Amino acid sequence: MKILWTAVMLAATPASAQMLDANMADVIVKGCAAHASAKGQSHAIAVVDTGGHLVAAWRMDGNGHGAMEFSLQKARAVAAWGFPTSGMEEAVKGTPGFAEAAYVVTVAGGIPVFSADGRTRIGGVGASGEAPADDAACAAAGIAAAGLKSERAR
Repeated sequence: MKILWTAVMLAATPASAQMLDANMADVIVKGCAAHASAKGQSHAIAVVDTGGHLVAAWRMDGNGHGAMEFSLQKARAVAAWGFPTSGMEEAVKGTPGFAEAAYVVTVAGGIPVFSADGRTRIGGVGASGEAPADDAACAAAGIAAAGLKSERAR
């Protein structure tokens, strides 16, 4: 019965609300890059699905491969845990053992991606290359550009 109910619920939810596709990821990357360009900044940007698989990436001019790898780590962290990397430092302090868990990044710049209605987590965005707060703002701008949410609906 539980399997049947799950199947019914998934069928009732539009497919676009359940997954992050390449087109959405492309809009996120371009939205982040446009935000960065307007501020005279340069970021490495990674977008992953909920499994942490890379869907889109863009290394803006001026960033080395280290920034790209760090953006991917941030994106995978938020895809795994479902909350921004900016909150992981506090989580490390308050949760014994969390610092040693997989996919923990304690530097801002990783933002989870939720469906347009904010109900379903569909991936993560990581940005690196500027100050951590600017990385986070870039990632959030990209998510908003795609018409998606960076926070779960309450």
